[in-house]
Amino acid sequence: MYDILLSPPDVGELEQEYVLRAMQSGWVAPAGPDLDAFEREVADRVGVAHAVGLSSGTAALHLALVSWGVGPGDVVPVSTFTFAATVNAIRYVGATPHFVDCDEETGNMSPALLKRAVAEIGSAGGRIPAIIPVDMLGKCVDYGAIGAIAARAGAKLLCDSAESFGATYAGRPAGGFGDASVLSFNGNKIMTTSGGGMLLTNDQRLAHHVRKLSTQAREPVAHYEHTEVGYNYRLSNILAALGRAQLTRLDDMLKRRRQWRERYREVFADHRGVRILGSADDRGDNCWLTAIVVDPEIAGWTAADLHDGMDDARIETRPVWKPMHLQPVSQGLQGTVDGTSERVFARGLTLPAGSGMTDEQFSRVQRAIDAVTCR
Repeated sequence: MYDILLSPPDVGELEQEYVLRAMQSGWVAPAGPDLDAFEREVADRVGVAHAVGLSSGTAALHLALVSWGVGPGDVVPVSTFTFAATVNAIRYVGATPHFVDCDEETGNMSPALLKRAVAEIGSAGGRIPAIIPVDMLGKCVDYGAIGAIAARAGAKLLCDSAESFGATYAGRPAGGFGDASVLSFNGNKIMTTSGGGMLLTNDQRLAHHVRKLSTQAREPVAHYEHTEVGYNYRLSNILAALGRAQLTRLDDMLKRRRQWRERYREVFADHRGVRILGSADDRGDNCWLTAIVVDPEIAGWTAADLHDGMDDARIETRPVWKPMHLQPVSQGLQGTVDGTSERVFARGLTLPAGSGMTDEQFSRVQRAIDAVTCR
């Protein structure tokens, strides 16, 4: 058991007040005034017309693909450097993921490799109905370049912003790009509803269909009537109340995580062969997690050495995402990869960055880092 966790939920008395009030209202099902308000508040924050509260970010990805008719025979280019949920949603609908590698600096989908992937798929006769880039650890992808590639390919752009709520790209909030974006409010995210997610879009028809599908695709009649397969994916009113409380604190939580990012930059400033994954300029980054990439030949120690040392100190760290094209479940699937994500995976490590972490705890983290890196 760890004394200091990677990114634990940051909840307190305000969240308790909101949840208790929702319970006392009697709205405990996946409907109610807090859910309606939470959707409006997140949509307003991001600057989109529609938001649909769902049970997870994975559900949001799944329902967007279902609504667009993506299915068997389709090929969906997707970031290989991501959590499995992104790719799982593609496979839920029977489509085939095509893995696209990342750039070295940020770990985000490489526009150059995406362009090559689209050409390769097209030359093989494949149909590309959608493209799914992922905002790695809270850093937005290059939406200008990737959006242009998707438009030329005639593909929907489904933005996996599960990790990037509160971040911006070119001054616009994450979650507001593409034909639709998805957020995650899982317990380890920048803000949480315990479990939960959201689909964001300016497409009224898409939002309406996703909302319908998420409640078992019930038709608007008094008896139970169904004309298509639905899912039990709606966010509950109680969890939405928790999210509303978290949303009021989001800016403060972002500020705290950005503070830890800057502190880590100071910690590693004099360590040759170590860099922060992301970019030298953190403007626009929500700093959800801070990850380092270590060149052991220069640093004299490895990411695994630091992981072991932190583990001994009861401090949680974790390797960065293992690329999806390396996963056993992906055997036989194709991709446009150049080894970048494999190198980052081999040399990367995420460090504690929760907004609830105290200065005393960070000092303990720093001492544990120094014990490994300065010996």
